[in-house]
Amino acid sequence: MTKLKEFFSFKHNRFFWWNIIGMIVVIVGAIVGTLFWLDAYTHHGQSYLVPNVKHKSLEQAQLLLQNQNMQSAVVDSTYVKELSPGIILEQKPEAGMRVKEGRTIYLTINTREVPRVRIPDIIDNSSMRQAAAKLKAMKFKLTEPELVPGEQDWVYGIKYRGRKLKSGDKVPFEALLTLCIGDTHLRDSLATDSLNFNLNDAGEAQVDDSWF
Repeated sequence: MTKLKEFFSFKHNRFFWWNIIGMIVVIVGAIVGTLFWLDAYTHHGQSYLVPNVKHKSLEQAQLLLQNQNMQSAVVDSTYVKELSPGIILEQKPEAGMRVKEGRTIYLTINTREVPRVRIPDIIDNSSMRQAAAKLKAMKFKLTEPELVPGEQDWVYGIKYRGRKLKSGDKVPFEALLTLCIGDTHLRDSLATDSLNFNLNDAGEAQVDDSWF
């Protein structure tokens, strides 16, 4: 019967110990190989500086990112009147950050089309002051109001380039609008003129002599 001391003795049980050593070598080699493979696959220690592409055209931004081994993707658009269409407004990650090769930089560009905005429900539903405040908050511009017969300072309509609008109609962002505002003086004067016209029109009764 093999004694415990002889079992662990390299001299008496070389085959066992060579197997143990072989397994250790294989495990260590696998770990080291995996680490080297991960370093090569992820470009460990190798990074690129994200360039600043804000306020550049989309074509210029794409070229700069390609030169830094990066990709680009347009994910959103916003309208800024003062900037040219297609200009980069935002980028993620930000300029100056270090990223791996092939990283996608997400871009927000200035839209090429002026967005259209719905007219709120203010027609025959609010005063001039309320309507003007709401429209200005939506970035609309207002001309001098157009006075119409009606209750004083009440909104009876909205016009865009001479065309009457309805609530829910869409007009370009920052459009120039005209409010049709009620004026009691116009209303009263029209009522007076109408009354005078009816009285004068009545005149004296005319007799048709042909019946006699």
